[in-house]
Amino acid sequence: MADLNTDIRYIKGIGEQRAKALEKLGITDLRGLISWFPRRYDDRTQTKKIAELVPGESACVAAMIASPPTVSHVRKGMDLVKVRAVDDTGVLDVTFFNQTWLKNNLVQGGTYIFYGKAEGNLLRRTMASPIVEAEGRREFTGRIVPIYPLTAGVSQLILSRSIRQGLDACADILPDVLPDSVRQEHHLCRIEYAYENIHFPESPEALDLARRRLAFEELFLFTIGLQRLRSRRETVHVMPCHDVDMDAFYGSLPFTLTDAQRRCVDEALADMRSGVPMNRLCQGDVGSGKTMVAAACVYFCVKNGRQAALMAPTEILAKQHYAGLAPLLEGLGIRCALLTGSTPAKTKRSIAEQLAAGEIDFAIGTHALITEGITYRDLGLVVTDEQHRFGVAQRAALAAKGEHPHTLVMSATPIPRTLALILYGDLEVSVIDQLPPGRQPVETYAVPGSYHQRVYNFIRKLAAEGRQTYIVCPMVSENDELPDERKAVTEYAKKLQSEVFPDLKVAFVHGKMKAKEKDAVMTAFAAHETDILVSTTVIEVGVDVPNAAVMVIENAERFGLSQLHQLRGRVGRGSYLSYCILISDNRNEETRQRLKVMTKTTDGFKIAEEDLRLRGPGDFFGQRQHGLPGLKIADIGCDTQLLQEARQAAEALLEQDPELASCPAAAERLRELFTQAADTLN
Repeated sequence: MADLNTDIRYIKGIGEQRAKALEKLGITDLRGLISWFPRRYDDRTQTKKIAELVPGESACVAAMIASPPTVSHVRKGMDLVKVRAVDDTGVLDVTFFNQTWLKNNLVQGGTYIFYGKAEGNLLRRTMASPIVEAEGRREFTGRIVPIYPLTAGVSQLILSRSIRQGLDACADILPDVLPDSVRQEHHLCRIEYAYENIHFPESPEALDLARRRLAFEELFLFTIGLQRLRSRRETVHVMPCHDVDMDAFYGSLPFTLTDAQRRCVDEALADMRSGVPMNRLCQGDVGSGKTMVAAACVYFCVKNGRQAALMAPTEILAKQHYAGLAPLLEGLGIRCALLTGSTPAKTKRSIAEQLAAGEIDFAIGTHALITEGITYRDLGLVVTDEQHRFGVAQRAALAAKGEHPHTLVMSATPIPRTLALILYGDLEVSVIDQLPPGRQPVETYAVPGSYHQRVYNFIRKLAAEGRQTYIVCPMVSENDELPDERKAVTEYAKKLQSEVFPDLKVAFVHGKMKAKEKDAVMTAFAAHETDILVSTTVIEVGVDVPNAAVMVIENAERFGLSQLHQLRGRVGRGSYLSYCILISDNRNEETRQRLKVMTKTTDGFKIAEEDLRLRGPGDFFGQRQHGLPGLKIADIGCDTQLLQEARQAAEALLEQDPELASCPAAAERLRELFTQAADTLN
């Protein structure tokens, strides 16, 4: 009999070929299959008459095939199937592209349900390549239909049928991790009902019940996982750090730290003197000076005779940290080294030997810092930059290189403090809520697409003054396949280079490029070898380019406010007045409100509060959100109240039963989740 770890190849109806396709999505076992949740739903429960179809809107229509389908060969690789369907209100002309098998499947006189976008006018309605099925079949019409994230070679049909097979295989073996008392107190449905109705909802109400149940379960386990991490830390005792005269450090800086920076340093050093390992989140806007807080902690740690390490998410960011910190700290007698994936093997061996011998005090690098061959003589402090790019597992792996080292996590992703205290249940939270003096706020404007020529003229004017520009394109997809960011970015960059800015140097960067290629493009931009950089949000966390003074964001309505704020933080990092131009033709009132917020404030925390209030499901962490356990269906933004409920339930259960002896399914699931998180490092 199947269990949730069963390889999907052995699930009835799936087999080798389909399993290979699903593996592209990372789906390899039964649990992964049934936990591949839809990203949205289409309500196809209502059918319209042909005369009721509105051009430009998608709808279901029931109609009879009035004449035999015809096939015409337009050109190589393009065949059209045309058919005329009728009801008692009118005529619908339907065209299918490269679906010649439909010629024999659509029978004259038969009634079918067509679902697609209606076009044409009052006299003649048309549909191009709609979904079609025989009336009464109800596989793709006549119900609420889930729409899943896909990849090449996996269609909605394949995924939906595979999930149906998976649910049938495990309907009787789904473990319920929630105790009955918790489920009843919070009015949650049973797990079997939840999985069935998240994928094949009987009604909107059933879908709401299913989603609430599954989101509660995720947040419940999430809370227990974080509580476990916190309790482990609180039961560990380490040798307290002794006091260090910090005046030498502060005196070496070419500027004075802000009051907020000094407060965060004081909080961190108090942790390090406490005899319990520090586990602190330092949160602040781009440019607020988090790195100097980290540098103070590194100085304090090394002067206590221990080593420190800083891990950044990209090689270029690691190099930037090294370039900024090494001269400062080496001037104070601290030996520094840079270790990344591109470090030559001979140099890497030398650094590894020096770290093991204690001859290097401070290592800066990427994931290379946590590879198998790297050991530290006495790692006392771990700093991770851009928390949302790593998560619990990666910082735990670096911490495991030492004997209960202190941990400082830095994040430029502003989220409301109350939410941070819940979300980072295993961390204390420090907030840098001041910017250094002299930083000019970035002037922000929201304009329609008709302003493009004026924007281009402005970019040219600033380029003549020696300034550089970022242009960010969202990843746009017109269908359910994954968007092709390469095409969007490269084509736009080519157009700008050939038609708009032939006399300027235009480059592009996107997430599908290899790390070395991305780093090369970013390094060239930082060196002012290019004037304009066209990019996806891959530059959200990137190199510091003080000369960049313009950030143009196309289709700005597609981004959350917090993400827009992160992107805006790429400019205004030097002494020049900088500008952020948000381009959007979306006239939706909510969109206009959101973009107006960006033009009115540069305070990341106010923006985060507005993101929660206006957008609901505020994606503070983008697609790379990591937690322990990961959140597949719950949303920290719109599920704040549910998070509070789940947290209270989890804390109450742990107080009565710390080892979860009364709830073995929850204990087992947590073990699996911790193991999976650790496996992401390999």
